[in-house]
Amino acid sequence: MIGYKYNTEAKAIEGRKKCADYYGLPKEKNSTTIYWVDYEVADLNEPIFWYIQADESIFNILGETTEFKVIDNELKDKEN
Repeated sequence: MIGYKYNTEAKAIEGRKKCADYYGLPKEKNSTTIYWVDYEVADLNEPIFWYIQADESIFNILGETTEFKVIDNELKDKEN
């Protein structure tokens, strides 16, 4: 996967907030769209980490991307 990898959930939340702030979200107090991107947790990886998938619309906000492997249930089953 290509994206932004964080060692703590707090850092992932900070990355998500930077993107929302950049795009002025939420637009209204009760708006349905409150974030531009969201983060995921790689809880099958050791150690666990949080990440945001790369998207062209956030490159100038979060900067340089990195490549990393996220283990999902399907991949985990193949390894066993």
